Amino acid sequence: MSQKMLRRRQKKKSFEEQNINGTNNRFLISVNVLGSSGPIRFVVNEGDLIAAVIDTALKSYARQGRLPHLGSDINQFLLYCANVGADALSPWELIGSCGGRNFVLCKKQIEPQMRETRPEMLGRKGSGSWKTWLNKSFNFKILSH
Repeated sequence: MSQKMLRRRQKKKSFEEQNINGTNNRFLISVNVLGSSGPIRFVVNEGDLIAAVIDTALKSYARQGRLPHLGSDINQFLLYCANVGADALSPWELIGSCGGRNFVLCKKQIEPQMRETRPEMLGRKGSGSWKTWLNKSFNFKILSH
């Protein structure tokens, strides 16, 4: 027997032993990406991190040429278990710990940043006083004495 065949048999035996002992449970998951046409399905190990699952989903999504283009930065995405609850899964959790097989991948919402800092806004001399600004902002009148 050749070395190559011997290595294959050893790998196959070790893989079968792991499955018999229950140390390498694999299962099929479906990941729905918001704004995409359908789910991405792939096999994961029970011990895989959520971050690795997000990475695999993004790579599969890009490989399939789906739209809209998402990018590959896993830090910009959250994974939710479709059956369990409304909280996003931690990237450091194990995929097998949540108990679900259906997931939703969402891009994080980036909060708009203010262009001016507070002291600049308050110190700015403009066309009116702070009362004028407040009246315009809150749409109510402040009566002066």
